[in-house]
Amino acid sequence: MPTDRHIVLFDLFGVIARHQRPGALAKMAARCHAPTDAFTTAYWACRPPYDAGRQSAPEYWTAVLRSLSVDVGLDVEADTIEELRLADIDSWSRVDNRMVAYVQSLRQPLRAVTEVALLSNIPSDHADAFLAAQPWLHTLDHVAFSGKIKAAKPAPAAFLHCVIAMRAAPADFLFVDDREENVRAAQAVGMNGHVFTGRDELAAFIDTWLPARRPTWK
Repeated sequence: MPTDRHIVLFDLFGVIARHQRPGALAKMAARCHAPTDAFTTAYWACRPPYDAGRQSAPEYWTAVLRSLSVDVGLDVEADTIEELRLADIDSWSRVDNRMVAYVQSLRQPLRAVTEVALLSNIPSDHADAFLAAQPWLHTLDHVAFSGKIKAAKPAPAAFLHCVIAMRAAPADFLFVDDREENVRAAQAVGMNGHVFTGRDELAAFIDTWLPARRPTWK
């Protein structure tokens, strides 16, 4: 059963933060002397264990390079892997400042939202960099990064982590993500869900969601 809590749980990339910097994969591919298409395929095919905290950054990049038939020796580990790791982190480092301001506005005392949290698929080392560069993350009521909690969306465990960590009921949450697959997964565990297409549209949706959650006093 839901309580009187109204928790908005945000995805990060594609909602508050921007998607990967254009041209970043091509630059990383060039560093590996690999075609962009082949590099992109390897980059994403090897990603799930890294996102879910089951691989370290060196393990992930070694898997990418080996899938491209790059000989991974000591020199490659010392130079290429670290260069790729840092370039990768930088490529995901941009935020939408208007969305950051909107997220922060939801926590104002006059709003019916009681808590604001975040659930993102992001490797552990990326998460550390994001936390260091974006102080507003520390003002949220809960932050869950897949690489830290060892579970990535759309796995139910990722959503249930937030339910347990915040000592809430699934129905207390409104989960906001730009990927319909993830929203459906949140709804499957009992959360409310919304597919993000823009700030104004989201604000209108939240304004209609909140009154329905308020109790009627007689």
